[in-house]
Amino acid sequence: MATITTAPDGVAPTRSGPTAEETPAWILIALGVLVAGALAAVCWMSGHVHADDTLRTAARFLHVAAMVVGLGAVLAVDWYAVLWLLGRRRLADILGTATTLQVPIWAGLTGLIISGLFLHPDLSSPLTRTKLALVLAITVNGLLAHRLAERLAPYRDTHPPRPLLARSATSAAVSQLGWWGACLIGFANSQS
Repeated sequence: MATITTAPDGVAPTRSGPTAEETPAWILIALGVLVAGALAAVCWMSGHVHADDTLRTAARFLHVAAMVVGLGAVLAVDWYAVLWLLGRRRLADILGTATTLQVPIWAGLTGLIISGLFLHPDLSSPLTRTKLALVLAITVNGLLAHRLAERLAPYRDTHPPRPLLARSATSAAVSQLGWWGACLIGFANSQS
């Protein structure tokens, strides 16, 4: 059981342990294992599914659409973070935007994984394996970012402690590198 103690005006609240509002760690771990298993299953199944040209064309379209939805939502959240760093938005704005855009982010990621089933990825290619590692990294990072947002919530109207800011910057960097890296590798693979 966590407690949040109130501090004098202008000082952020202090925490001891997880709050009642935090998603239990076992749920986040189970989701991470579930997504990793789904990604592995899709990789295995992609070698056994033989899509005709029409289905492959539709899968390519859905893959690009899922990328636009997922990456677009991630960019919106990160843009609000930049505006906050410039003093043009409040932390509450970022947290609200991140909460609102969770569905398109996860829908985009899910769409990428499902449509990838019909694209017959070359799993012997180091680039493809790197792309899959990036997809797994952004998935795990997304789960950790969810927890991070829960930890930042008590600081909505105050300045969060430096360790939380450092974790936020790291999470944003992993997200941007992962999404853009997967996008560039996907484009490179489509040219060969």
